[in-house]
Amino acid sequence: MDWLDFHAARQPDKVAIQIVGDKSISYATLDQTSRQMAQWFRSQGLRDGDTIALLLENDILTPTLWWAARRAGLYYVPLGTRLRPGEIAYILSDSGARALIAAPSLMSLADAARAEWPDADACLFATPGDAAAGWVGVGSDEAPTIAGQAAVVGREIIYSSGTTGRPKGIRRALTGVDQARTIPVFEQKLRLACALDRDSVYLSVSPLYHATGRYVMRIVEGGGTAVILSQFDAAEALAAIEKYHITHSQWVPTMFTRLLDLPAAKRSEHDLSSHRVALHAAAPCPVDVKRAMIAWWGPILSEYYGGSENAGVTFITAEEWLQHPGSVGRSITGAIHILDEDGSNRELATGEIGLIYFEGGVPFQYINQDTPSAALSDRGYATYGDLGHVDSDGYLFISDRRSDLIIRGGVNIYPREVELALEAHPAVREVAVVGVSDAEYGQQVKAVVVPAENCIDDDRLRDMLVAHCRAQLASIKCPTIIDFAADLPRNENGKLLKRVLRADHATVP
Repeated sequence: MDWLDFHAARQPDKVAIQIVGDKSISYATLDQTSRQMAQWFRSQGLRDGDTIALLLENDILTPTLWWAARRAGLYYVPLGTRLRPGEIAYILSDSGARALIAAPSLMSLADAARAEWPDADACLFATPGDAAAGWVGVGSDEAPTIAGQAAVVGREIIYSSGTTGRPKGIRRALTGVDQARTIPVFEQKLRLACALDRDSVYLSVSPLYHATGRYVMRIVEGGGTAVILSQFDAAEALAAIEKYHITHSQWVPTMFTRLLDLPAAKRSEHDLSSHRVALHAAAPCPVDVKRAMIAWWGPILSEYYGGSENAGVTFITAEEWLQHPGSVGRSITGAIHILDEDGSNRELATGEIGLIYFEGGVPFQYINQDTPSAALSDRGYATYGDLGHVDSDGYLFISDRRSDLIIRGGVNIYPREVELALEAHPAVREVAVVGVSDAEYGQQVKAVVVPAENCIDDDRLRDMLVAHCRAQLASIKCPTIIDFAADLPRNENGKLLKRVLRADHATVP
């Protein structure tokens, strides 16, 4: 018996999944439908440990297929709906997918990926809609009563966002069906920190294929209700909090900016009193933005720092953050170690910036790599590749990704430090700082700024921002180039794509 069985037997009519303004599905129906789909997967010749890919939207079908894959003993790979065909073909090939399930509205994208995938002929292409040429309908063939029962519990394969290169698939070993209701210690700590329980009503505002989709599964495993926005809209999200009596939610900083941009009357017209925990993660939140959200929503904002690899997790409440602004919290999973970047694995002192490593993470392996990860120290600590420091109270502060580090004339420059200085200027709406090639010094510091509305002309603003930085930072850290843009490149979940930014702004004028 898994958690869905468990809750379906005790609260069959309770809503498990609700799509905002659309369909809902009860625990009993989710249980029955996912079992039927699991049986259909088995009838198609898919067996324990095989991999399927899912190109789906924010819809009832998506978590239903997740549960079906689990019960069929399959790995499942959620695919981004805004990926290009070649990117999808790469993931299909890298993961060794034996089936691709695509929503009817995304079949043309799937077909384009199919044309670029050399192994497409060996793959099953299925859709829950009307089958077209070369496609089969999910569940269209009546599955036998017994199609071979899975001996393992399936699980997701999350591909890293690819912010610094090709995405990497993170795969963990499958567990036996007798462990279907075993919650690992790492997971227990995370759920406890987020205060998730069977009374939780969780609002999911991000694309389900993102790693935050795991929270929908956590809610169902805990017996609560997951409420899903089809796509993010700031006003609709506020309305959903009131309508569905949301207790928990999760956001990224760009969503906070969109919420704060709403007219004052729009921001105040909904009753948000049910809202107890508003999580945020995935990207650094500007200090002023977070202060404004706490002033509006109260001390319900909690931030965590982690990654798809589950190397470790930190957590910080609003009250703690106000005492340690800019921090991402203290570890809830294992000790933090700040190690020298020179490869010596030398432990650094409090306040010194180095590579952030964790103890107590969950073992993982990247697909098609012989070793678990290049991100393991010789003592077994794991890292996401980020740089930062810990203060005297044990609170972690992120500086940057190691790959984003700028080295100018042999001096290490952390882009996040420059970004924080520029974000404090009232004429700056958003900013990203990257290194660009320089023949004399190796790299220059380049800032790409999205100006606030009604700001002055570019030349005057550029001079003002340079002067602002020089008043706060050593001269070598200050941008030598400032470009202006209408927006910054981000993935669908709001994470800044610095590799795209570096490619777009690599040329020095």
